[in-house]
Amino acid sequence: MLEVGKGALASDNHWRQTMREAPVRSVFINPERCIGCLQCEFACAVEHSVTRSESAAFLETPMPRKRVHVEVGPVPTLSFPNQCRHCDPAPCLQVCPSGAISRNQDLGLVLVEPKRCIGCAMCAVVCPFDAVTFHPLADGPGDGIPVAVKCDGCADRVGRGEDPACTEVCKVDALVFGELNELVAAGRLRSAGAVLAAAGATSVEPPGGSPLAGWRAWGTARVVAAEGAVRWDPERTRSTGGTRYSGNGSPVGNGNKGERS
Repeated sequence: MLEVGKGALASDNHWRQTMREAPVRSVFINPERCIGCLQCEFACAVEHSVTRSESAAFLETPMPRKRVHVEVGPVPTLSFPNQCRHCDPAPCLQVCPSGAISRNQDLGLVLVEPKRCIGCAMCAVVCPFDAVTFHPLADGPGDGIPVAVKCDGCADRVGRGEDPACTEVCKVDALVFGELNELVAAGRLRSAGAVLAAAGATSVEPPGGSPLAGWRAWGTARVVAAEGAVRWDPERTRSTGGTRYSGNGSPVGNGNKGERS
């Protein structure tokens, strides 16, 4: 079993030596743009189903599993879509004792062969992004046996010249696919624009305004409303004879007397 794992590791080392200068295409995350709509999770699960049908996929047994995980942020409109980063070298590939994890030599993607997975969870232990989960799969070793499940980069789609399912459905470019250096350069350009805008030199808003402005404003308003609800205490209103108080403690009206509008 260990010899099988060593073979996968040797293959990974060979890929790094032969592909080091090649452009790296990857899914890139812009976390500040994620609105938590979960469309990427839905598209991922459907893409990895047997039927690949939006209406029939979730009637399958076992249920198809998502490979991208959208985690909530500190306010309702902030989220982070977490997934496997296909590290090079990949810690999960290095520790897998059964050789279930290998690297696609053409695309550089780290893949799991479900039938060879023994469910030891060593890959999950060493994953720096907590991107590995365990569930029974239709192509697994047996009914009800959980195996390692993680993003495979939509290898079949990319091999056909298509984009990964998650990036295809993302409407706000929180998940984008392309040559890694180009995506990083685009991020630097946005950061430079933000710095210049903060200095008052220019605006970073696209023509017609930001498509996220309304969504962000809704999230902020929701937080403000929640804080206001905490400050307004019904018990305090009754104990003061019907007088309501603002957040700074001053009376704002008496329900027993006429008030001017």
